[in-house]
Amino acid sequence: MLRVGLTGGLGSGKSTVAGYLRELGAHVIESDALGRMLMEPGQPVYAKIVAAFGPEVVQPDGRLDRARLAELAFQGKRINELNAIVHPAVIAAQKHWMTELFQKNPAAVAVVESALIFEVERDARARGETETVLADWRRRIDRIVVVTAPDEVKIARYAARVGHDDPSRQAAAADARVRLTHQIPDAEKAARADYVLENTGDRDALRAQVTQLWQRLAAESNKTHPSEF
Repeated sequence: MLRVGLTGGLGSGKSTVAGYLRELGAHVIESDALGRMLMEPGQPVYAKIVAAFGPEVVQPDGRLDRARLAELAFQGKRINELNAIVHPAVIAAQKHWMTELFQKNPAAVAVVESALIFEVERDARARGETETVLADWRRRIDRIVVVTAPDEVKIARYAARVGHDDPSRQAAAADARVRLTHQIPDAEKAARADYVLENTGDRDALRAQVTQLWQRLAAESNKTHPSEF
């Protein structure tokens, strides 16, 4: 078994890498998708967010207004407050998923795709935590893979993905720049990573890197017994 954290800044291409790994045989869970599920009405995370941020983040249909919540979190400098609500629940759900997976397949490679693995640790330590899984990602992850790309490339990719016309793409680009200021630079992440993938935009080159990476991860998983964790 092997627990792999796949991370990279907004627009780095980590979702593309996750897709390649899934095709090769990895089991992948997306932190963003988990977060969205946990923020649905009726979930404890939803209730905590509404209590903290108020009814203005609730749409008429009862679901969260994610755009308004993001605006309050990023522009209102409350992102740490939001993350302190969401991240513990997401990590607990990841742990549950991995436990069930390894019970079925002890040789599995479990990949957690998350943009904020290092940031979760940083923010937990800033809150004074030292002995929790939030403050030490090595307690829940065996290998870290970082996907890197120049910031301007990340911004362009994000804007193209989110925006549907020139004004919306410009707004998305501005939003991306704000979000990147809250993320740890690639160079710092790469220095702490076990593996680094450079995503210049050449998909064939990226796929070749991922194929080599998968061979290493699969070999490492086959050498590890569940009792060692």
